[in-house]
Amino acid sequence: MKKLQQGFTLIELMIVVAIIGILAAVALPAYQDYTVRARIAEVLGLMEGFKPTIVENLSNNNGSGAGTCSGVLGVTTATVNTSSITCVDATGVLTGVGTTKANGVSLSLTPRYSTGGPVTWACTTAAAANYRFVPSECRH
Repeated sequence: MKKLQQGFTLIELMIVVAIIGILAAVALPAYQDYTVRARIAEVLGLMEGFKPTIVENLSNNNGSGAGTCSGVLGVTTATVNTSSITCVDATGVLTGVGTTKANGVSLSLTPRYSTGGPVTWACTTAAAANYRFVPSECRH
């Protein structure tokens, strides 16, 4: 009589290890890109917090640039993922720079003022190489 097989053979174990290795090789780069995108989303989220102040200043000044960043300048914005957020007083353009954990990606939010209409915003990034990391509204 033949003895019944118990457990797994070496070939079966090697196949399982190979499948796990292939899955890890595919998942790890995707996860790394995802974490960078999440960090850049934090930078954009912090910048979004300054928009109401800039819109109010633009509306009060009828779109003129002087004092656009009043209430925004000097606010500490450095975090684990955000290196800095700056505002150009003459135009109201917000620029956020990510830390090395966020690949140092730079985002700009530019207000567009029209008399009697709403202030619209344009989000851009400096380098096309960063398009895979930035939110879709910043890929111009």
